Amino acid sequence: MSDPLIVLKDLRKVYGKTIAADQISMTLSAGEIFGFLGANGAGKTTTIRMLCGLTRPTSGSGTIGGLDVWKDRFKIRSKFGYVPQRFSLYPDLTVTENLRFFGGAYRLAPGRLRGRIEEILNEMDLEKKRDARAGSLSGGFKQLLSMGCALIHNPSFLFLDEPTAGLDPVHRQQIWDHLYELSQHGTTIFVTTHYMDEADRCTEVGFILQGRLLAKGSPRDLKQSLNQQLLEIHVEPVMPTMLELRKIPEIYGVDLRSDRLRIYAHDPRTLLKNWQDHWPFPNVKWLGHSWAEPDMGDVFRAYSQRITSDGVAR
Repeated sequence: MSDPLIVLKDLRKVYGKTIAADQISMTLSAGEIFGFLGANGAGKTTTIRMLCGLTRPTSGSGTIGGLDVWKDRFKIRSKFGYVPQRFSLYPDLTVTENLRFFGGAYRLAPGRLRGRIEEILNEMDLEKKRDARAGSLSGGFKQLLSMGCALIHNPSFLFLDEPTAGLDPVHRQQIWDHLYELSQHGTTIFVTTHYMDEADRCTEVGFILQGRLLAKGSPRDLKQSLNQQLLEIHVEPVMPTMLELRKIPEIYGVDLRSDRLRIYAHDPRTLLKNWQDHWPFPNVKWLGHSWAEPDMGDVFRAYSQRITSDGVAR
């Protein structure tokens, strides 16, 4: 097995009294698509900024390809691409001019740069937008251009901070198609996302809460780690029932999944038996129940609420 490409050991970042990242330790291998999940303010962006050498760690260490993320940050920057949360390119420059600027910043030879610009325009579906000003593009095309500028120098690893936020399903899929292709060619991808279907597409996923890494593993392993099936009930009407169920102390969450209500409870089997013996809502029609396997949304809820595999909130 090859050595890990990215190694973090007790990486910590403190802003005044706020701990943004708290002793994060993990390793990532080459060619991996790593999804970094957590609520807003959990520490995802801070971690990426430390990895990119944009902010200095308070303590701990991080290396990429054996180079220190802070001490060797100027050496590392030529090896990665970074797409931040917000559009950060030059709005008054055209698509082609932005690509040319970033290619020049990475010191690509003129001949190679011309070729790469044409490749990026084709790969990112930007050919028809090549002369449009970046600021006039739709959100989807802005993200595609941001990715194109990050990839102009063929980096070996790519950091993406919520690259598909606010995009329509077509552009989201288009971006993920590119990520798959890059991964197949050996590019290591570190991506933050709030979309659980995207988390399921990653080779590994990490959950961060209040700056601490709570879990890391493949989507399959993390779903299995919950070690429980989830109760779903079919009732009519659905929405008023969901509001009533959320008032029950034994239930810590209710989600609408298609036309069914998914119940998060400490002891769902006992709860079901009680309902079968006596349904407490006379104005609600009981149509049946089923058991569902956890998905990544359930895993996210579990770790965000510090729910362990036995279903107990900690």
